Amino acid sequence: MRILVTGVMGFAGSHLAEALLAQGGHCVIGVARRRTWPDACRHLAAHVELYECDLCDGETLEQILRAVQPERIYHLAGYPHVGRSFQEAEAAWQGNLTATHRLYDAVVRWGGRPRILFVGSGLVYGDSVSGTDGCTENDLLRPESPYAASKAAADLVSYQYTRHPGLDIVRVRPFNHIGPRQAPQFAVPNFARQLAAIERGRQPPLLQTGNLQSCRDLTDVRDVVAAYMLVMEQGPSGEVYNVGSGQSYAMQTVLERLIALSGIAVEVRQTANLLRAADTAHVRANTDKLRHETGWQPRFHLDRTLADILAYWREQP
Repeated sequence: MRILVTGVMGFAGSHLAEALLAQGGHCVIGVARRRTWPDACRHLAAHVELYECDLCDGETLEQILRAVQPERIYHLAGYPHVGRSFQEAEAAWQGNLTATHRLYDAVVRWGGRPRILFVGSGLVYGDSVSGTDGCTENDLLRPESPYAASKAAADLVSYQYTRHPGLDIVRVRPFNHIGPRQAPQFAVPNFARQLAAIERGRQPPLLQTGNLQSCRDLTDVRDVVAAYMLVMEQGPSGEVYNVGSGQSYAMQTVLERLIALSGIAVEVRQTANLLRAADTAHVRANTDKLRHETGWQPRFHLDRTLADILAYWREQP
């Protein structure tokens, strides 16, 4: 099967490409803004055919689609920074909404009938309501950042295109996912990177953090991409599925577990420049629909994921 992955060089995109290649028999084609693979996923260069394209460039996108003739498209590319989106709102809207709209228009002009998975975000729901079993797919969308609002708009556009002109699109709303290769701009890899630097004596035993009181639904990225593949196989067109662990962890607890895994003593200090202008306090997914309709179950426990993240940063130069 010919499978196109937008954002193939990204954190989840590279893990998805690995999982697809591991299945065997697929031709995996990637679309990215640049043709140079990052060191972290350079091993994919020999196995993934790569096209360079800004997804807001609909004309180039159409040319790629005609050349590749994909049977499936995983649309993971987008603007990824929740905190920075308050200062870069236009970039968030372009990267999430405009790029998605241009992709679908290019598919329509090409005239093919690929199955498409749109990857949104669990942050479209805003805060989880206390005392509930987490956000369900039927909850109101109450995004609290330009990032989340642009993801919500792209999610709705995806549904609209299944109604007219009738594209075959299924949607997922992943909650926070973590794992090896995630950029240190995000909280958990930032903690692990600092701990690895402290272990080597390259940083004093002082670990800087943002808000540790927020609670997040954390899932291993390898479990998340497995859910994407199941939804691509089994999800009816137009449907949407939450992807998450169904458990919420305080970031304070996550940091304490990482410090325990490292076995070193550190001072933890909250730093003003790591605090967001607005931070969703409590996020938790209800994943009953995903589990019941696809049989998905997470394989990686949080402590295993944290150990793998710490090991990854210990290996970095």
